[in-house]
Amino acid sequence: MDPRTQKLAQILVNYSIQVKPGDWVVVNGNVLALPLVNEVVRAVLEAGGHPNVLLSSDELNETSLRYSSEEQLKWVSPVARLIYEKADATIGINATANTRALTGIDPQKQAIRQNARRDLTQLFMERAAKGELRWVGTLYPVPAFAQEADMSLREYEDFVYGATYADQDDPVAKWMEVHNRQQRLVDWLKGKDRVEVRGPNVDLTLSIKDRVFINADGEKNMPDGEIFTGPVEDSVNGWVRFTYPALRGGMEVDGVEFRFEAGKVVQATAKKNQEYLLTQLDSDEGARYLGEFAIGTNYGIQKFTKNILFDEKIGGTIHMAVGAGYPETGSKNRSAVHWDFICDMRDDSEILVDGELFYKNGEFVGVF
Repeated sequence: MDPRTQKLAQILVNYSIQVKPGDWVVVNGNVLALPLVNEVVRAVLEAGGHPNVLLSSDELNETSLRYSSEEQLKWVSPVARLIYEKADATIGINATANTRALTGIDPQKQAIRQNARRDLTQLFMERAAKGELRWVGTLYPVPAFAQEADMSLREYEDFVYGATYADQDDPVAKWMEVHNRQQRLVDWLKGKDRVEVRGPNVDLTLSIKDRVFINADGEKNMPDGEIFTGPVEDSVNGWVRFTYPALRGGMEVDGVEFRFEAGKVVQATAKKNQEYLLTQLDSDEGARYLGEFAIGTNYGIQKFTKNILFDEKIGGTIHMAVGAGYPETGSKNRSAVHWDFICDMRDDSEILVDGELFYKNGEFVGVF
């Protein structure tokens, strides 16, 4: 056992979701992540919680989608509903043997199953916003992820444990430093309205009036490092060209460009897998509106690895998610979709807030 695996489990249980005696903690993990799942279960028990483990695999997921009828795709497990209604905390641990396992599955099937769970997704977000459901997601380093990142497995393990601070003597102290640094940004943004984003890949305006920026400091994602909000739904205007591929449902969509009018994506193109992109944007009414606008703040992550958990945190980038917004930000957008796209801001780019320069060439400016 890599001792960093045990330390990551301790971070998830005792820092991210802060398990208390009597908590019902649901651990969702891929079978390939069993070493970390096991350490998480032990940490939950040591904290006095009641762990409930749900295991998945690429093969099971592919079989379910491939052979289900439309009626079966629309069926929502009462077990899943019970978890979303009653669990105190969830820990998701991702792993895979094949990042393209669902490439051959009809995108419409994925959309049907996704839409059937829309109410559950909304319930999850609402309980999380109220503090009734604590959650965190991470991954376990496996060869498939390392291959996507063009790394050896050992290099990728070092990357993952370094980004989560599981290789540090006091990881919590490091995450508290992240919290304090980002809180200054969040405090400054409070009460602001107009945001202008300019650069070779973007020319957008949007409003954050009466919206709240969230300090993402390791409580929901591990690793973390971003500040985000839900923009006013009808306020987004302009265009953006995303500089990195976006992966979802086993599909890689590249060369994505959006044009917004009154908040809505009125034109969407992609150089690769455009048809899949459009099926997701057309899956429901809210899928063509932004549910999230965010700035990556983790300057310790600079390499694109084709994994959104890490890539959206890259210091010097922004990302936007079409679809569901987080209620705690004030977002009112509802959708079964929440899909992040990343844009590099490190070259000749800037963000102005109420006319004041806030961010330039991938760095925060002024008092920050």
